[in-house]
Amino acid sequence: MTWKQFFTSSLGKKYIMGLTGLFLISFLIVHVGVNSCIFVNDNGATFNTAAHFMSHNWVVRILEIGLFAGIFLHFIQGFLLWKQNSAARPVKYAVNNPSANSSWYSRSMGLLGTLLLMFLIIHLSHFWYATKKDLYFGDDNENTYEGIKAVFSKWYFVVIYLLGIISLFWHLIQGFQSAFQSLGINHKKYTPVIKVVGVVYSIIVCTLFALMPILMFFGVIN
Repeated sequence: MTWKQFFTSSLGKKYIMGLTGLFLISFLIVHVGVNSCIFVNDNGATFNTAAHFMSHNWVVRILEIGLFAGIFLHFIQGFLLWKQNSAARPVKYAVNNPSANSSWYSRSMGLLGTLLLMFLIIHLSHFWYATKKDLYFGDDNENTYEGIKAVFSKWYFVVIYLLGIISLFWHLIQGFQSAFQSLGINHKKYTPVIKVVGVVYSIIVCTLFALMPILMFFGVIN
């Protein structure tokens, strides 16, 4: 089997999903760590310092290329796997009792993935693009904290972000253990531990992400 055949096969797609999934899980730890600087509640001084470092450090900017490549591959392969699995289901599967044959998440993966992608696009347009625009075309004195305050002062953006975080939560709950399983790490001794770690990770990360728009909207963080 050639490399091309491997990466276009079901097994190859699962490997790519697993590797990119673990990479994105690692990235979320860094991302939520930077975001958590906002809870210092010092009028954005700590948060802006962290955000400025992330947007100006050349190592981070190189890693951004890998990040966007990982996101692109993850969504594309996820869509192809979902389409492939949907095509492989018999017609009766959708008519009889789908809940007995699959989880709610697996049946809704396409919808949740689409919602997550839309959320990601909105998120990038609000924060990543604004930062890069100031860096390359502005005076490089961006105040990311004030930009976040402006966005989260509007209730509909808060709702959109919370819906995106809910989609992310379900994706992580299912995807954390699946990423290890796709790479062949599936053992009766370790898999239960991985599942527990995945649940704890998903709750902590998504709670921290959700607290930021909620607390800013209600003025707890100012």
